Amino acid sequence: MVAAVAACGTSGPSSGGGGPFKVWALQDPVLNPIEKTSIEGAGGALETFGNDPYKQKVRVAIGSPNAPDVFFNWGGGNLKEYVDAGKIEDLTPVLDSTSGLKDAFLPSVLNGAKIDGKYYGLPMRGMQPVVLFYNKDLFTSAGVQPPKTWDDLLKLVDAFKGKNIQPIALAGSQAWTELMWIEYLLDRVGGSEVFQNIRDKGPAGWKDPAVLEAATKVKELVDRGGFGTNYASVGYDVGGASTILAQGKAAMHLMGSWEYVNQLGQSPDFVKNDKLGWVTFPSLAGGKGKPDTVVGNASNYYSITKSSKSLDAAKKFVSTALNDEKYVQSLIDAGDVPAVTGVKEKLAKAANSQYTTWIYEQVEKASTFQLSWDQDLPADQATKMLTQLQELFLGKITPQAFVDALAQG
Repeated sequence: MVAAVAACGTSGPSSGGGGPFKVWALQDPVLNPIEKTSIEGAGGALETFGNDPYKQKVRVAIGSPNAPDVFFNWGGGNLKEYVDAGKIEDLTPVLDSTSGLKDAFLPSVLNGAKIDGKYYGLPMRGMQPVVLFYNKDLFTSAGVQPPKTWDDLLKLVDAFKGKNIQPIALAGSQAWTELMWIEYLLDRVGGSEVFQNIRDKGPAGWKDPAVLEAATKVKELVDRGGFGTNYASVGYDVGGASTILAQGKAAMHLMGSWEYVNQLGQSPDFVKNDKLGWVTFPSLAGGKGKPDTVVGNASNYYSITKSSKSLDAAKKFVSTALNDEKYVQSLIDAGDVPAVTGVKEKLAKAANSQYTTWIYEQVEKASTFQLSWDQDLPADQATKMLTQLQELFLGKITPQAFVDALAQG
């Protein structure tokens, strides 16, 4: 099927022409049919790839004769390397010249593809902020409330430990689950600018005092018993951290918004009986960060390669299709929360509206939506960062050693 799609996605005859355009995206059995309908309706063709080989395939193709005209990406540093190489079309003129287009997307999400003051991508899927989930039954039986501040969270750790309940579920065998904790903590301690400096100016940015403070708070939470004692052997898949939360073996779980859908599939009664709760990550007294900032996967984006021979057609597609009413409704029907303004009424009429509307409102009011670090950093830096983070959670290195390792580049 992929080969057949690729064959009909050849480029137009001349630079800047309006011929057929080719789109590359990740394989997704739920969303690919929606994307395919949208793309083919505009005269393009979709080719999809598995998650693991996709980034490498894009890296090899960009700038070559085999490059797609439009391609799926994560924004941030993932996109920046191609922008810096001069391979990506600046979409700022498109946003400025198309009536209502810039206002059609939530600003914090649209900014996820804003690099050096210019826009190089438009949101094409739903938003996935990281959320603090909790087991309502455990909170009720303990007579406690969800945390609003970091001090509240630490008190909850002590309260649940006193009842022989693991305070927080953590799939510690996978470093990306631990990443969510330090991402939020660094943002709350030092503000969004600290990591942006790391991303844009290099490894020396890790020396910012806020990084050491955030790493120290991670160690304090681990040493306090926040994650129990066997978290290093727990995975995220079925039977892992999500199940621990649903079965009442842990009280809280920090995870991307997809956790709700996973719980609905793995432990449907837990969700349907209103036992699953969710709140924003706690604020931090004295921290420089804004309490409304969220981290996670802001969205995925469509960007256009500068060498495209179908620039006009590609630009018309991204400027008209991504906020199209039918396309947006299809995403909502599939369970997505689009980064499009003014869709709360549509979300309210769809399934799981209490949750999806809450997710939308959190992002709508967010001053910044920080892309997950492992997506926002170059691949080699991200790999090293995740390795060092896991060592920090395991107690094999100190917070200072974590900082020093990453600052070396």
